[in-house]
Amino acid sequence: MELTKLTLREADEALKERKISSKELTEAHLLRIAEKDKQLGAYLTLTAELALEQAEKADQRRKNEEVCWLTGVPAAIKDIISTKNVRTTAGSKILEDYTPVYSATAYQRLEDVTTVLLGKTNLDEFAMGASTENSALGKTVNPWDLERVPGGSSGGSAAAVAADLATFALGTDTGGSIRQPASFCNVVGLKPTYGRVSRYGVIAMASSLDQVGPIAKTVEDAALVLNIIAGHDKYDSTSAKKELPDFTKFLGGKVKGMKIGVPKEFFGKGLQAEVKTTVEGALAKLEELGASLIDVSLPTTKEAVAVYYLIMPSEVSANLARYDGIRFGKTRENFGAEVKRRIMLGTYALSAGYYDAYYLKAAKVRRVLFNELQEVFKRVDVIAGPTSPVLPFKFGEKTADPLSMYLADIYTVTANLAGIPAISVPAGFAKGLPVGLQLQANHWEEGKLLKVAHAFEQATGFSKEKPKL
Repeated sequence: MELTKLTLREADEALKERKISSKELTEAHLLRIAEKDKQLGAYLTLTAELALEQAEKADQRRKNEEVCWLTGVPAAIKDIISTKNVRTTAGSKILEDYTPVYSATAYQRLEDVTTVLLGKTNLDEFAMGASTENSALGKTVNPWDLERVPGGSSGGSAAAVAADLATFALGTDTGGSIRQPASFCNVVGLKPTYGRVSRYGVIAMASSLDQVGPIAKTVEDAALVLNIIAGHDKYDSTSAKKELPDFTKFLGGKVKGMKIGVPKEFFGKGLQAEVKTTVEGALAKLEELGASLIDVSLPTTKEAVAVYYLIMPSEVSANLARYDGIRFGKTRENFGAEVKRRIMLGTYALSAGYYDAYYLKAAKVRRVLFNELQEVFKRVDVIAGPTSPVLPFKFGEKTADPLSMYLADIYTVTANLAGIPAISVPAGFAKGLPVGLQLQANHWEEGKLLKVAHAFEQATGFSKEKPKL
C-alpha cells in the first residue's frame, strides 16, 4: 500500500480498520515532501513537528471515540488562510514574517476534527494571478511538466495534491483560483456558493468574490471536505444560514435525464483546439451517460473578464490599504508588480470622476450576467464547458503580457461574479497535459455539480492518472 497515493476515503477506511496509523500516514507524506518538493516548490512552510503531534492525537481519538473521516488525514492549506501560530505569508514579502494569533474558520473546522496540517502552500501574491509566478517567495512548478505553471493562484495546493504531497488541500477562488490550477494539475477543484464557507480569517483579496473550497484527488473527497468546512459562521456576516446537506448523498446517482447547458460563448475565439476537442469528448461522454446537452447562450460572458477586472481591483485597493507598515506587515514598497498594478487600477476605477464610468457600470453589467444565468438555470440543471481556454503554459510565456494572463480566467470568473458554485474535474489529456471540465450550477446546488462530476469521473477514470516525477 503506497500511503501517499491514498484518496481521502481510502485513507479514512485504512485508519478505521487499523491497517495504518495517522502517524505512519503523516510520516509517509513528510518523507515524500522531503524527496519531491525541492523540484516542485509546492510548500512555503512545512509544519512537520505540529503534524506529528496532531497525528498522535488523531490516533488516540480514533482508538477512544467515534471520529470524523478527516481525523488523522494529512492536508495542505493555501498560505492565505490564517493558521494560529503558523506563519501565513499570502505569498508576499510584506507578510513573510507574519504569524496569526487565530485561525480562519475553514481551517479551525479541520483542526477541530484533528485533521493533520502538513504545511502552507504557495500562491500568487495575495492570490493575484493565474500561474503562481507572482509569488514573492518562489515558484511552484506543474508536476506534469516541470517547465510549465501549475495554474493559480492556488497553484501550490493543486501541485501538492497532484503529486501526492497531501491527501487534499484547501484553496481560495476569487476568479477561478481553485478550478484553473485543478484543471492544470489533473485534480478536482470545487468553488462552493458564495457564503457556503466562512471567509473569516482568510486574508482578503476581493471580498464579494473570494470563496474557500477543497482541492482533492476525487469528487467524493471534495464532498467529504466540504461537509466539514461548510456552514454558517457567526464571525462572517457574508456566511449564509442555509441548511447543510450531507454532500456525499448526491454521489452515485445516474445523470440520465439531467439537462446540461452548453453555452456557445464557451467554445469561441481564444479556445485552444486541443482543449476544445478534449472537452467536446467529455460532453459526449455525459450524453452517453444519459444526460441531455442543450445549447444555451450567455451573451454577457464576453464582458465578464472586463467586469471582473474592474470590480476585483477596486475591492483589492480597499482591502490592501491596511498594509501601511504601521498596522500590518512591512512597508508598501514590498508589494510585487502585479499587486501594485491591481491597486492602481482599482484606485483609478473608484476615483472621483471615474466611478460612474467604470466601477458602477461594471456593477450593472455584473447584475445583467447574474440575470442571464438565472434564465439559463430555468432550463438546465448545470452548465458545462472548459475550465481554462488553454493548456498549462510555460513559465514566462504570459508574464510580459498581463492581459493575456487575465484572459485565462474567461470561463471561470462568471461563477464568482454571480456567486454560484462551480467545479473542475479531470476531463482527459492533450499533448500529454491535463484538461479540466468545468460544471456550474445555481446557488446552493453543489449537490447537482457533485452528482454530475462524480458520474463523469467514475465513467472515465482520468483522475486516477498520476504525473511521473
